[in-house]
Amino acid sequence: MSLGAAIPPPLKEERAARPLLEVRAVAKRFDTREVLKRISLNVAAGEFITLLGESGSGKTTMLRLIAGFEQPSSGEIWMNGARLDTLPPHKRRVNTVFQQYALFPHLNVRDNVAYGLRVTNAPSNEIGARVSDALRMVKMDSFASARPATLSGGQQQRVALARALVNRPLLLLLDEPLSALDANLRKEMQSELKSLQREVGITFLFVTHDQDEAMALSDRIALLRNGALEQIASPRQIYSHPATAYTAQFIGQTNLLRAEIRGGGAACGALRWPTSAPDGAAVFSLRPESIRLAVPVADSAGSSTANSTADEVRFSAIVKQQLYGGASELLEIDCGGQTLRVKIPPRGPLSGKQDFSFFAQDAVPVSE
Repeated sequence: MSLGAAIPPPLKEERAARPLLEVRAVAKRFDTREVLKRISLNVAAGEFITLLGESGSGKTTMLRLIAGFEQPSSGEIWMNGARLDTLPPHKRRVNTVFQQYALFPHLNVRDNVAYGLRVTNAPSNEIGARVSDALRMVKMDSFASARPATLSGGQQQRVALARALVNRPLLLLLDEPLSALDANLRKEMQSELKSLQREVGITFLFVTHDQDEAMALSDRIALLRNGALEQIASPRQIYSHPATAYTAQFIGQTNLLRAEIRGGGAACGALRWPTSAPDGAAVFSLRPESIRLAVPVADSAGSSTANSTADEVRFSAIVKQQLYGGASELLEIDCGGQTLRVKIPPRGPLSGKQDFSFFAQDAVPVSE
């Protein structure tokens, strides 16, 4: 297989039938501390999946188990239908790009990329072409003779990617490789990383604590919490339908509404909305952008009413604070002793009592 040739992504049916990577009930303990708690996870060939979580959630430990730098306390890891966790790191078709790129300062770019091939005794007549292909892929072929110290942070990251890709891994592990970059370069490299992954067709398993980065890059996000898998879903699904209150709060902003349900209606303070959830106490996630200003219109009698539908929930609240954010404004509003966050398009100063609304289906039930 030529490194420069794109690998067509498998059909969805093939992905579902034959996962590239299978993590089966993997647990990891360091002395008495349980860092991972029976994690099970399938990763499809050609997928960009992100392990997202707070510091200490276990995401880097999972990466190290897959790479072979640590061994599971229990459970198994499989790749392409064969046991992976019993192999030493150098026999796994897995490469890792670390947060610190660890380029050799005394070697130029070309020799840095070629180093792994020479160590593994790749045929000498292949090394030059494979290194050139890898550098061309990350747009660093014109820097082949440069030393790492003369490169920017973004350029060093591309060299680190080339060094990993030149080995033709089936799976590329990336441990927060963008965290050392400034904000503008980080955004630029996010776009380039996603394009590169699509171009080469290699499966990427990406570790980050940055929710925006995970949302921008991933096909799926696996959210870890205290060593357990909280939820795994596409970025759209995990944002619009969080399974738990923790997920709703960690990914984006939300308003958690602790409601009492009776006879198909939910009540939380001054708010009332219809729901199909069973009677009893429940928690709902309502995103700030799902709440809008209720715009009145003149009815046929000339009085002022508001646009409404059967599932629109209207309420009044007092604007306590307004923060301008360029493309949007964030409001803090008080509706009968309960504070909600509201995100609206910029529209100028607001104060006093205002009418707001949201649609009942935007209040998503979540577990505690």
